[in-house]
Amino acid sequence: MKSLLALFALVALPVMAAEPTLYGRYEYIALPEIGGEVLKAKMDTGALTASLSAKDIETFTRDGENWVRFRLGTKDASNKVYEHKIARISKIKSRSDEEDEGDSTEVAKRPVVDLELCLGNVKRTVEVNLTDRSNFNYPLLIGAKALREFGAAVNPARRFTADKPDC
Repeated sequence: MKSLLALFALVALPVMAAEPTLYGRYEYIALPEIGGEVLKAKMDTGALTASLSAKDIETFTRDGENWVRFRLGTKDASNKVYEHKIARISKIKSRSDEEDEGDSTEVAKRPVVDLELCLGNVKRTVEVNLTDRSNFNYPLLIGAKALREFGAAVNPARRFTADKPDC
């Protein structure tokens, strides 16, 4: 009987350990590799990857590898230039008009970098694509892949449930 209970405890353990942390629709996230900037982020389960607002995005080659140079594209950003190795290039499809009968989709290519993000007191390295989000309210969008990395679930009725980033 003891061995049966022990077996049950081992089987149930992964289920109990997999409980996600609940965050609000919007959270503060720090970017340790980008001058420690703290940004307001939108937690978006409908997006696959994370997106960071960047401007003056320029790809280049260094030692035979692809790199990207950019400036942070936020209201109060300094003019500091950041450089990161490119993890991959993402192809983002966007429909120009949902009402259109035709299947006219535009494909935008965006550089993707592996970037450390700090949410509450949890730090993870996630894939982040770089694009100009200056027309959006939130310069950082956290997609489903990054939410999984953080073990996060989102309650859209809540906002800023995590403390300010402290990693």
